[in-house]
Amino acid sequence: MTSSPKIIYASEPELDVADFRRVLIDSTLGETRPVDDPARLQAMLSGANLVLTARLDIEGRPLIGVIRAMTDFSWVCYISELAVSQSAQGLGIGKGLMDEARRQLGPSVAISLISMPGAVGFYERIGMKRMTDAFWFSRKG
Repeated sequence: MTSSPKIIYASEPELDVADFRRVLIDSTLGETRPVDDPARLQAMLSGANLVLTARLDIEGRPLIGVIRAMTDFSWVCYISELAVSQSAQGLGIGKGLMDEARRQLGPSVAISLISMPGAVGFYERIGMKRMTDAFWFSRKG
């Protein structure tokens, strides 16, 4: 009987843009992200001050999940992406990434995000509170 590979959660501020792009596409977030614009993806990574990854602990350490966020490490953290490759969804990777974010940020930092419609149930299951008073200016381009 073979055991499942261990998952390694880590901070990777210098995450490779190609790995980021691949997980966005594998997770279906690529449908709503500029995956055909590597310069913009690189700017997204460079502008984040918290990038957490989930990798399989096997040869090559393939990336299977990522959180990209902005935070002041004191009051609030905004998660821009929580992406998990479809092949790894349902295995606790998303929760593991959120747990790692909470561990690194500490209990005095709130976490906020805007969920894709299909992920609402996941965030509710892990105990996040749904907020009704969010506002948005849409991007142009």
